[in-house]
Amino acid sequence: MTILSTSRRKQIHLISGSVLGVFVLCHFLNHSLGLVSIGAMEAGRHVFTLVWQSLPGTVVLYGALLTHFLMALDSLYRRQTLRMPVGEALKIIFGLSLPFLLIPHVVATRVEPLLAGIGGDYPTILRALWSSSANTTRQTIALLFVWSHACLGAWFWMRGRDWFPRYETLLYTVALLVPIFALLGFVNGARSLGREYAEHGGYGDRAYASLQQRADPALLENIRLAFYGGFAGLIGGTLALRALPSRGRIRIRYPDGRVAAVSLGFSVLEASRAAGISHVSVCGGRGRCSTCRVRIIQGLEGQPVPEAAERATLARIGAPDNVRLACQFRPAHDVSVVPILDTDSLGIKTQLARQNGGGRERRVAVLFCDLRDFTRIAEHRLPYDTVFLLNRYFEMVGEAVESSGGVIDKFIGDGALAIFGLKTPLPQACRQALNAASRLSQGIRALNQTFEGELDQPLRLAIGLHAGPAIIGEMGYGQATSLTAVGDTINTASRLEGLAKEHDAELAVSVELVQHAGFDLQGHRRLDIGLRGRQARLETCIVDDASEISELLPARGWSLKGQ
Repeated sequence: MTILSTSRRKQIHLISGSVLGVFVLCHFLNHSLGLVSIGAMEAGRHVFTLVWQSLPGTVVLYGALLTHFLMALDSLYRRQTLRMPVGEALKIIFGLSLPFLLIPHVVATRVEPLLAGIGGDYPTILRALWSSSANTTRQTIALLFVWSHACLGAWFWMRGRDWFPRYETLLYTVALLVPIFALLGFVNGARSLGREYAEHGGYGDRAYASLQQRADPALLENIRLAFYGGFAGLIGGTLALRALPSRGRIRIRYPDGRVAAVSLGFSVLEASRAAGISHVSVCGGRGRCSTCRVRIIQGLEGQPVPEAAERATLARIGAPDNVRLACQFRPAHDVSVVPILDTDSLGIKTQLARQNGGGRERRVAVLFCDLRDFTRIAEHRLPYDTVFLLNRYFEMVGEAVESSGGVIDKFIGDGALAIFGLKTPLPQACRQALNAASRLSQGIRALNQTFEGELDQPLRLAIGLHAGPAIIGEMGYGQATSLTAVGDTINTASRLEGLAKEHDAELAVSVELVQHAGFDLQGHRRLDIGLRGRQARLETCIVDDASEISELLPARGWSLKGQ
């Protein structure tokens, strides 16, 4: 395993897990046919075995099973600390318990029919599994554990993907319904054994009787014990190897004076967890976010260079050479680090009790707006008049954002930052943001009419809209703490607001947000722009008059109220 890089090991683990996930899904769908009849289960089984019991299917399935188990043991061995988030712990617990839950099932459905010299058809299998309440309970628990492990593994992989929010509801629905239908099919098929096969000469009864007569119970028990012993030995051996003295120790120093003394091979994130030091990691230590990043203030020389996944993340945020991802950086010698995002600044402790949760990654739509040339306008007005005008402007912005379903994050001078999607799916959040942009355009025109006799030139807005992942949490100090958002999505929306000014337009919106909202702003200028810190270029739509969006939204059936 040592010849494989970390990214290659993860890739192999993912591919083998995907193969097993497809097998499990097919198997459970076959079970669910029991809701129709045992005959339907048998018809499905013939197709199932044609694929998975063919020579290529067998090689792929058992190769994936062996590879996935070995990679799981390798991951357990390499994990430097057993302190981890609950989700990761459950995934590991489910995975390690699966062999012991599945051994009786495999022996009853594969080994026993093989030794008895009969086919492992559904009547035989159901009769064996339904023969006692213990077998039935064990089968049910095994099914739930297998599916839970598969769903957790898939969720850890998918949750950071750009496409996940679009299919999130569908995937959660499938994850819930598949085991329900599989269990109902299993129960209905088992209960209908006598009814379905009585008129066919008791086929299931004869097969089961044949199995009972020709299979040696003592031999079956020895096979089960051998499987139990083998898996227990592999897992126990892995845990024993973890406990052996390490080749060396390193010390990781933190800015508050605390020191984590750990073995070589620990990542900085693992060292923090092992020492009980709070360390933010939104993606769970997989290098898919930058929240765990640290600045190395001493000991940078001679450290291992970043691998591909870490390099890509660091390049995206434009990190300097002395910044590394704590979950990927495994120091080769003593080092001093400063976590850039600490748990207090993200409000982790206080936000756990809040509905939105603190320090969590969420896909949101972001609106930046700013008054153009307001400094020049304010120079010719009395201070009190300027404050009054600004307050009316802020009131208009707040009403436009909140009536559209968003939240004002903060006012910055004569600009404002608003967030949409804290409690709604991303497509709806994008529609809310476009709705708010239209309302802002209409609101600034109403203000201009109100102050027409007092302003030398009308007020003009520049708005930037973008959608994507952001870290939502309580940030600030003391009384100046509030729920806010940080991340590349926020920075991009701010730059789009500046782009709107450059092109003398009212709105610059990323095409990505428009597509999430479900429609296309045809007839408007499109630009393919490059932004600092982003490798990929961003396709942007320039809208001269944002109030025009109000003509498009109702045409698609979206109300302008409370979207």
